[in-house]
Amino acid sequence: MNAQFQAIYLKKRFPLAISRGVHWGSENLFVSISKNGITGWGEMSPGKTEGADSAEAAQTILETFLKQDIDHLSIHQVYDLAVQQQIPACALAGLDIALWDWLGKKAGLPLYQLLGISKPTVPTSVTIGINPPEVVRERVPLLMEGTGVKSLKIKLGSPDGIEADKEMYQQVADSTAKYEVNLRVDANGGWSPDDAIHMMKWISDRNADYIEQPLKEGQESELPRLFKNRPLPIYVDESCRSSSDIPGFAECVDGVNLKLMKCGGITEALRIIAVARAFNLKTMIGCMGESSMSISAAAAITGLLDHVDLDSHLNLDPDPCAGAQLVNGIMMPNDLPGHGAAIKSSN
Repeated sequence: MNAQFQAIYLKKRFPLAISRGVHWGSENLFVSISKNGITGWGEMSPGKTEGADSAEAAQTILETFLKQDIDHLSIHQVYDLAVQQQIPACALAGLDIALWDWLGKKAGLPLYQLLGISKPTVPTSVTIGINPPEVVRERVPLLMEGTGVKSLKIKLGSPDGIEADKEMYQQVADSTAKYEVNLRVDANGGWSPDDAIHMMKWISDRNADYIEQPLKEGQESELPRLFKNRPLPIYVDESCRSSSDIPGFAECVDGVNLKLMKCGGITEALRIIAVARAFNLKTMIGCMGESSMSISAAAAITGLLDHVDLDSHLNLDPDPCAGAQLVNGIMMPNDLPGHGAAIKSSN
């Protein structure tokens, strides 16, 4: 097995502001695994909370890990060994995606077919970050006109407090009134428990579909208070990093949001879906600062999921890869072997 690495800076078209700060772009690490004349590709988007805050750090970690003889191991065994050796989730995701892409190419099957999953039918949400109302008025038409977008995810949890959140949400609602669009909210842990209870009722009265991560990671003990008499469904994101997290809060949320960079790739994503279903929880898939490559890998499993948020590549200037495409609002995998994505030749 031969591994190669390429770092590419992904610049955002619009900076993404969330409760924890503003993101302008990231240097992502692209991982290729070659064996028996076949090359599989994966992508890692760095994240401090995911264990590796730079492409350089992730490459060093993966190069050390790959010095071991893993050629005889299955993808699941490679994943479990990496977890045992505490490989950061986002770095492991790059390797895991590459291995699944390799296996799909070896089988001559699109990844979704290899996994026995139907193509998705659920439209993806497109995210609008924390912005003042005047920016929202300009941004919404750019996101909606001629795009086929059917759902907007509104980032709240403003550092300026819940009154700023209300102003932004109301402006999104006003600006989308002429479109057929669903509104969802992600607070990214930006609310106190009392503010979360207040805001959940407030956005529910204004037709929000659900609330994602209302409380900061580490405040899961407060979830039962929010869950009781909740006016809309609660999903957790940062609070759910692996399938083993789910039993701890399964009775006080409605669903979980998985991300490949957060859980370590396709292997653990499938386990999260299975455990969530065992606890009768809904499932959602999201993304970080990823190109079409990681998005294409994620799109391969969206046929199993209740909600989809795969839009990070739509906010890149430019996207260095080509892969899954937005078709009638759905992030649709193509029918090429593997995840179907590749780095464009200009890169």
